Amino acid sequence: MVFEMRSPDAQQRIIIGISGASGVVLGIRMLQVLQTMPVETHLVFSPSAEETLLQETDWQLPDVLSLADAVYSYTDVGAEIASGSFSTDGMIVIPCSIKSLSSIANAYNADLLTRAADVTLKEGRRLILVVREAPLHLGHIRLMERAAEIGAIIFPPVPAFYARPFTIDDIVDNIVGRILMRFGIQNDIFLEWKDKLS
Repeated sequence: MVFEMRSPDAQQRIIIGISGASGVVLGIRMLQVLQTMPVETHLVFSPSAEETLLQETDWQLPDVLSLADAVYSYTDVGAEIASGSFSTDGMIVIPCSIKSLSSIANAYNADLLTRAADVTLKEGRRLILVVREAPLHLGHIRLMERAAEIGAIIFPPVPAFYARPFTIDDIVDNIVGRILMRFGIQNDIFLEWKDKLS
């Protein structure tokens, strides 16, 4: 399924992949924040993420999908975001499961999420993997190393305690804000270290 674009004045175009790892709220918040910016979002939501959504939040899937400008079927490996000729500024997989990490690190493009990530890498575009797993065994670490070697940015959703978060929302905002900054998108939902020192 593809929704019609609603961002004709968008200055950037970003693919958002939400996998089945714990932390689906991170992907939802990312979509919410980008909805307020001149950024066109293209969403791939995995079947496992649908289960996580029900377990971890009160959100309904149609409400999450409505936050994106375009939504694609997880199995549609022929979708436009699976082609390098479809220009984007990059992709964020948030959260990124170990399964998705493994597929991306090994260029195993069995679904649209991992195919889009592979295209992002082959076109030299920014790919951020918000890997959500703990503890990590050596196999996980080697997968992250392999993904980093081929150009991915590994961005575990680690809380910044210097910001003295009071709520889960504070932690989520800080993480999402920092990821956006890594994408070159200015925002005010996270606290910079210098702000704390001044």
